[in-house]
Amino acid sequence: MSSARKKRPPAVRSDGARNRELLLAAAEQEFGEQGIAASVADITRRAGLAKGTFFRHFATKDDLITAIVEPHIEVLDSAARAQLDAVEPGAALLEFLTVAAGQRQQRDVSFLLRAGSAPARVTMLRDRLFDTIAQLVDRALASGALRNDITATDVILLMCAPIHVVEYLPNAQPDLWRRYLGIIFDGLRPEGAHPLPYPAPTPP
Repeated sequence: MSSARKKRPPAVRSDGARNRELLLAAAEQEFGEQGIAASVADITRRAGLAKGTFFRHFATKDDLITAIVEPHIEVLDSAARAQLDAVEPGAALLEFLTVAAGQRQQRDVSFLLRAGSAPARVTMLRDRLFDTIAQLVDRALASGALRNDITATDVILLMCAPIHVVEYLPNAQPDLWRRYLGIIFDGLRPEGAHPLPYPAPTPP
């Protein structure tokens, strides 16, 4: 049989790509609502596809999670690393948090903060991102741009806060989250700071 006859028809390849995108979109929605415990059955039901279609694209649920999360973590880590050599560490941290909130507006990967059983590759990428954020925080602390009782864990937990806040409004303007990021960042500054009433949590 010739190689030309072995090739899949374009329509078949197109359907496969469409089904993969349906699965990824459905999984993001399920994980956003249920966390990492969302099942393959829940995901395929939302996508309107059969389980067999799922396993033609992803050998395991872990493979699906990695396919969803890896590009978004890479974007955040690259954004954080780009600020590590900035002249003003405080402005660098604010710039990263602005990118992070904008990324969160597009894709909800905040479930990863609660995912103790994430796939190994996702855990590695997440830990690398958190380490990069910690470096940004350390630089901002050393420069005096942050109050001295702020930790990297505080900043990591606040990354998603501006978007979560505006989700309570049914018709929020697309950039309203920027207002709350400004309020949050002012709370991180040393000017006018009061002692915090509770110690920082341990790293996620």
